[in-house]
Amino acid sequence: MAAKQHLRERSSADLASSQPTHSLTKMARLTFSLVRREVQSRYRGSALGLIWSMVTPVLMLGVYTFVFGVVFKSRWTTSSEDAAPIEFAVILFIGLIVFQLMSETVIRAPTLIQSNVAFVKKVVFPLEVLVPVALGTALFHALVSLFILLPFIYFVFGHVPITGILLPLVWLPFLLLVAGLSWFLASLGTFVRDIGQFVGTVVTALLFLAPVFFPLSALPEWLQPWLILNPITIPIDQSRQVLIFGELPDWGLFGSYSAAGLITCLIGFFWFQRTRKGFADVL
Repeated sequence: MAAKQHLRERSSADLASSQPTHSLTKMARLTFSLVRREVQSRYRGSALGLIWSMVTPVLMLGVYTFVFGVVFKSRWTTSSEDAAPIEFAVILFIGLIVFQLMSETVIRAPTLIQSNVAFVKKVVFPLEVLVPVALGTALFHALVSLFILLPFIYFVFGHVPITGILLPLVWLPFLLLVAGLSWFLASLGTFVRDIGQFVGTVVTALLFLAPVFFPLSALPEWLQPWLILNPITIPIDQSRQVLIFGELPDWGLFGSYSAAGLITCLIGFFWFQRTRKGFADVL
């Protein structure tokens, strides 16, 4: 009897310890399934289908090359005077990929709950997964753009630095920060509908207040710390360091940004969970 009791207690303990892992696995599968459905539905009905996700980055890279490299004759400060116009476009495009990843997710966040009222009425549906789905969709498009960009980096600079393998590490705290902001905005936007208009304006301002079109070093030293407060400044700068210039990230800045990203993610998630009970009352 004692042995059977011990086995039952052990089985219960094993089941309890496996539940968090099982729950995370289910959430990951659900997120992946919804991201795949959303990506497919976005291009369903078009003649080229998913090919548009690859055509668009190529077209945009061509436009940036012509406008900034040929018309404005822009050059990066680390480039030589006789550098090809596409060199500036490639460096610029990396910054835009990071910005688009953030903007596509954050701008959608305030209307996520309003756009999925059917899920709100389902008691068993985990509403918090809507933010990872939006982020996963944006990440899919960012990865497609990177896939298109890598051959251009090799063609323009002669090689893709080995430090490029650190790009996922550079992006990890950035993704955590975007997720946290999106959870917070998804909740706030449910109660305050006008927040969506405000977010769009702020995101546009962040584009021009980040080193997307210019290097951070081109600014006066007294101004650089202020631009570092922009949430996309460090990911953009360090993405270029590892993917183009073959440099290691600034580990001090990376550590501080990682802490900020993790804290933002936790605060945003707990805020969302705390306020989700009131969603059905205002929809």
